[in-house]
Amino acid sequence: MRNLIDFLIKHHAWIFFILYVVLSCILLFSSNPYQRSVFFGSSNRVVAKVYEVADGVSGYFGLRKANEELLMQNGELAMENMQLRRQLQRYSYAAATDSIAMSDAMLQQYDFVLARVINNSVSHLENYITLDKGSADGITPEMAVVDHRGIVGIVNVVNEHNSVAISVLNAKLHVSCKVKGTDCFGSLTWDGRSAAYAVLEEMPRHVDFVPGDTIVTSGFSAVFPDGIMVGTIHDYAKQKDDNFYAMQVKLSTDFTQLGVVRIIRNHTQDQQQLLEKEARQ
Repeated sequence: MRNLIDFLIKHHAWIFFILYVVLSCILLFSSNPYQRSVFFGSSNRVVAKVYEVADGVSGYFGLRKANEELLMQNGELAMENMQLRRQLQRYSYAAATDSIAMSDAMLQQYDFVLARVINNSVSHLENYITLDKGSADGITPEMAVVDHRGIVGIVNVVNEHNSVAISVLNAKLHVSCKVKGTDCFGSLTWDGRSAAYAVLEEMPRHVDFVPGDTIVTSGFSAVFPDGIMVGTIHDYAKQKDDNFYAMQVKLSTDFTQLGVVRIIRNHTQDQQQLLEKEARQ
């Protein structure tokens, strides 16, 4: 109580000034219709501007959630398209072999987890990408990483809450790819020159292609499904062996602007890799 009295005594001049201003405004606006209309018109404009700013701020922060929802829907559509494509391939095979035995589990081979990129590099010869999802989210090594534009890399190391992927922009990574619409494949690798381009080697010369044709994953591994976008042919040249071409591929993924990616889980990956390992032995 003593502190309150000391405060009022110390600032009594300002307190009386504020009271006089408030009282003056009340008398002014209550007795003069014109000033009252001006005051309320101005206050309404101020309030409207405050609401506009508040709506803009809330809308901006809501964009992240909306964007993740769109990415989730896009991912689900991509997975559905992949399953339908595999189903069509199996029906075609069944028609050719008079066999219709197909497991529903085989047609649901892939699903995905959304992850956010928390660290990324593009300027080294061996680049890596750190993600905010780990073993607690079902992530394991050798899972494919893609974004809405195309391939990104392969998960390499995992802990409980994070994982690190080998980027396509890493000279150690090789991805089996093909010209869309063909079955001939080559090995995509990065030459360390530009973050926008990679090289597709060992492409047989008899394959028909022209610059601008689309390059996709071949599906000849347990990591990347068939048909994932990689990029387009920018240029090509003969390799030392005249039977093969080396293609310069303009990557569809912009590695300088990675944000949210999809980690693809192949539910039959372990079985396939085990079988291939036994065959090599």
